[in-house]
Amino acid sequence: MVRIYVLVALVFGAWFYWFGPRLQPALVDWLKKKMLWVVLILALFALAITGKLNGVFALLGVALAFVWRLVPLTLKYAPYLQKIFGVFKQNQSQASAHKASGNMTREQAFQILGLKPSATEEEIRLAHKKLMLKMHPDRGGSDYLAAQINLAKTVLLSD
Repeated sequence: MVRIYVLVALVFGAWFYWFGPRLQPALVDWLKKKMLWVVLILALFALAITGKLNGVFALLGVALAFVWRLVPLTLKYAPYLQKIFGVFKQNQSQASAHKASGNMTREQAFQILGLKPSATEEEIRLAHKKLMLKMHPDRGGSDYLAAQINLAKTVLLSD
């Protein structure tokens, strides 16, 4: 049965190879979409006949459960990630100036640590520790983000 599917796929592939360039692009796109649906339906039919469709549904169930549990976790850490990646994007757009000097303004440092400009030394150290526990490279964080967090602490405590 699989040999028949492979033979049909080879025939259609050869047909597209020889006659495809002569057809209108809109027609080729339409045929590709239709062929994709035909191949998908034939594959599902073959899996159903051979009794392997249960494996596909099991894989789909595992993927759905994974996504179901990942969404609340992503929403929980979204504000922190949004702050840090916002600063990351801003720093990348200004990368040439910052790479040469490595300077960071106090405003950027407060933004990275998520603090107000009136923060005390204790609050700065606590915010740094809290972010480093989440974004440390040994815990799956980025080297770049950890360096930015450390630089923010240094800038704020240097005065």
